[in-house]
Amino acid sequence: MFILVNLKAYPCDPIEVATAARDVAEESDVRIAVAPQAAHLSAVAETGVETWAQHVSPNEHGSHTGSTLAEAAADAGATGTLLNHSEKRMKLADIDASLDAAERADLETIVCANNPTQIGAAAALAPDAVAVEPPELIGGDVSVSTADPGIVEDAVDAAAAVDENVDVFCGAGVSTGDDVVAAGDLGATGILLASGVAKADDPKAALEDLVSGL
Repeated sequence: MFILVNLKAYPCDPIEVATAARDVAEESDVRIAVAPQAAHLSAVAETGVETWAQHVSPNEHGSHTGSTLAEAAADAGATGTLLNHSEKRMKLADIDASLDAAERADLETIVCANNPTQIGAAAALAPDAVAVEPPELIGGDVSVSTADPGIVEDAVDAAAAVDENVDVFCGAGVSTGDDVVAAGDLGATGILLASGVAKADDPKAALEDLVSGL
């Protein structure tokens, strides 16, 4: 099981979360990564935790003010990137171009989608993984694996029908160890979460709970 903690633009201490994630990953032997703001990529990577970019832009070097260059993210220590999160929606052609950019920079990729139909379309672009995240559950207290387990199972089937090599993750509302176990039982091989760790009073305790059933 892969756990990716997206810090979004929350007012948390990225180094505290990164250090906690690194320690829990080492203690539990569970793969845990942190996706901080782009400005914090280097500092987070220096903690030794697996570090992901929240987004990379669909362009190469050139006149692209305000873009997040894949190569720059990699140089800062990122080893992967999210794409098409519900808070950073992209056109299909731009997802494809960002996947090309990530490949140039040797970044692992996860493409987010709202539902199984979109998961199938995303899987056709051959990312390393896709993640199903119903927007209405993001940031809430009820996980997708509890609120709508069928959508996770259908997403797994949709991706497998297109490319069996594409992993399927789930997110939206995931915050406990039970949520993680439930996601795995439904066929997901990873989870995405944010507020459950980034907003926790004790990020390490929150992460320890997440891996408790694995």
